[in-house]
Amino acid sequence: MSRHYDAIIIGGGHNGLVCGFYLAKAGRRVLILEKRDIVGGAAVTEEFHPGFRNSVASYSVSLLNPKIIADMELARHRLKVLIRPADYFAPSPDGKHLFMTRDERENIETIRKLSPKDAKAYPLYHERLDKLVDLFRSTLLETPPNAGGGVRDMFSAAMLAKRAHKLGLEGQRDLIDLFGKSAGDILDNWFELDSIKGILGFDAITGAYCSPYTPGSAYVLLHHVFGEANGIQGAWGHAVGGMGAITQAMAAAVKDAGGEIRTDAPVREVIIENDRAQGVVLDDGTPIRARVVASNIHPQLLYGKLIPESALPEEFAERIGHWRSGSGVFRMNVALSELPNFTARPSSGVELHHQASIMIAPSLEYLDTAYTDARRTGWAKKPVIEMHIPSTIDNSLAPEGQHVASLFCQQFAPELPNGESWEDHRDDVADLIIDTVNDYAPNFKASVIGRMALSPLDLERKLSLVGGDIFHGQLGLDQLFSARPVLGYADYRGPFKGLYMCGSSTHPGGGVTGLPGHNAAREILRDIGKGRGGQMRAAAL
Repeated sequence: MSRHYDAIIIGGGHNGLVCGFYLAKAGRRVLILEKRDIVGGAAVTEEFHPGFRNSVASYSVSLLNPKIIADMELARHRLKVLIRPADYFAPSPDGKHLFMTRDERENIETIRKLSPKDAKAYPLYHERLDKLVDLFRSTLLETPPNAGGGVRDMFSAAMLAKRAHKLGLEGQRDLIDLFGKSAGDILDNWFELDSIKGILGFDAITGAYCSPYTPGSAYVLLHHVFGEANGIQGAWGHAVGGMGAITQAMAAAVKDAGGEIRTDAPVREVIIENDRAQGVVLDDGTPIRARVVASNIHPQLLYGKLIPESALPEEFAERIGHWRSGSGVFRMNVALSELPNFTARPSSGVELHHQASIMIAPSLEYLDTAYTDARRTGWAKKPVIEMHIPSTIDNSLAPEGQHVASLFCQQFAPELPNGESWEDHRDDVADLIIDTVNDYAPNFKASVIGRMALSPLDLERKLSLVGGDIFHGQLGLDQLFSARPVLGYADYRGPFKGLYMCGSSTHPGGGVTGLPGHNAAREILRDIGKGRGGQMRAAAL
């Protein structure tokens, strides 16, 4: 049978769209297959209550790489990102609060009133962290060296070691701390204010399902601060129209480049013949041939499901079988008749703190207890919550005078104990989350007129996030860089010729970055590029 495509990409999430764009831009015949009726994966916008729309899973913009934004001309395809006007509003159970704006000097003065020690430490902490962020940023657009690889891998490893050496002795010590210590240990060494440690500690458990005192959790601090929005490093923004605006712009870029996208096209099987990926078979039995196949889905959905475990190398299959997933996330959207009126900062209309990241994470102890509860009983009795109210800056999401809020909630077990199902507990836990916010804003519960509640099980069923894992696999030291997803397969290539991985289970991991798709496209073009022109296009990536 003749090959109709150069590349088939399984999964139309943002990384699949990015990978498809670069391949199509290089003149390759590309087909992206998405099982849902809309592309975007976890970065989609849906109406969840009549007249109310919001991002379904991912909900904020920062990690999306500026090179990808420019290359895909996303602004031309109607993507508009607004910088979040304020950073953090963190109410405390005692009625006090910490409010952080976009003005660093103002923030330091705010901290100084609470703790002169922390006011001095705060800029130094970020200065030290930024040095490590710069090292991490330098690896984002690179293919990690494969263990036991060839000359190119050895050269890449040597260059990385050289960059780490430039950190100096203090920076190298910080780097070791970041990978070996817990976030709690590091933050306790730097600060005394519970509110600051709670806010910063939240970043360490985001999508990690761990205690802030879990060894190695400090790395996740770094993963969440390497981004930028509108050219401002470390800033977080809102995509007007929700996160679906990003992936719809990406889909338009793919089509402009000549790529083809099919929705309602679930894949049943990857065709493996002569130890090579030769195409796919759709659920309806339709075979489609291609020179290469790239997977943007969770590795345990690819290996063992679309490719039988018996066909895989034994050691590889074993490692994939033990791939750790589960980010402990319960995701909610709520339609509100009015804005929350916080006891710690009363208001009568839209105020700046409504446009910040509203954090219910008052201390590291609170975060740790929430995790302990989840491990013991299935969910936190006092959940960790980050709430955004995007309708305060984007009036396309809700009717005039009303609002939508995103609630990103942590410390919920991917699988409940004693064989219980999230089907039986979803609504009770959603009520608990609303009650928790209501403890800080007493009008909140009465203002909720509609909601979308997604447990870890719902995230898996709706968005194919195994274990509800927003990163397609936890960001532990054993699942990072050259070990993501398996040591020896970090270069976006699978265990068969012509098979590639372009999703969040590859370097640099999860979040709406587009980087796995970008980097995988470069490796694909290196392999299938014919002649000097093809190699030059791969090198340009």
